[in-house]
Amino acid sequence: MAGRILTVIRLARVAHHLIYGLCVGTAVYPFISRPSRRRIQQRWSQRLLSILGVRLPPVGQDCGSGLLVANHISWLDVFAISSLAPASFVCKSEVRDWPLIGLLCERTDTIFIERASRSAALRVSQTLAGKLREGDRIAVFPEGSTSEGATLLPFRGALLHSAILSESLVQPLALRYLDTQGRTTTVPAYCGETTFWQSLCAIASAPGMTASIEMLETITAQTRKDFCEKAHAQIKTCLERPLPSLAPQTESRCDDEQFSRELRPAI
Repeated sequence: MAGRILTVIRLARVAHHLIYGLCVGTAVYPFISRPSRRRIQQRWSQRLLSILGVRLPPVGQDCGSGLLVANHISWLDVFAISSLAPASFVCKSEVRDWPLIGLLCERTDTIFIERASRSAALRVSQTLAGKLREGDRIAVFPEGSTSEGATLLPFRGALLHSAILSESLVQPLALRYLDTQGRTTTVPAYCGETTFWQSLCAIASAPGMTASIEMLETITAQTRKDFCEKAHAQIKTCLERPLPSLAPQTESRCDDEQFSRELRPAI
């Protein structure tokens, strides 16, 4: 019974937080600088993880600008990465149709792509290259699909071509989720026939999780094939290693009042 009550409370708080984010994305985002948008994005994402009971240990280094490349397990990946390294994300066009989150993504610098269209991938790659030249940070999931995280799918190179066009570094990220015992968990996995609502409820019902993100060695390459092979090899090797030792920590907290205080200087 207590578990169900906690789930309902979490879902209600998520709904409130999404509506709040949508209001900020509509009324504030278009009128502030990129650094201010990134700060808001980071704090909002940290708050979402806190509401869902997901802990995020600090990684001890800054990604800087450039192209972030990560394995893909869940829609939660976007907010886990944003909590450490806020960026513009490339998402499948279907995300636009998701309740609240689709509209929120549309208002907050998300770049949508039609996965079945090669010409769309080329156009998006050129758009990303322009943003990278301007010093923006972009995050992509080159697997092109989510999985349970047990295996790493082959990487598609179309979006990584933007790093070549802009002469940018590629920063690989290895992402996995751990349960309260420090073991890999598939609870956040958003794949197969699972709906977004089912995935959200599963995460909200979990007693707690940790999102582990490891920043790997930056990559330079002459071709997108090289980028794919090097990034894939680094992430695969990292995910096959024993789980990192995570020191116990208290759940990060960022209440609505604190979020509002931090938002005011950006407006």
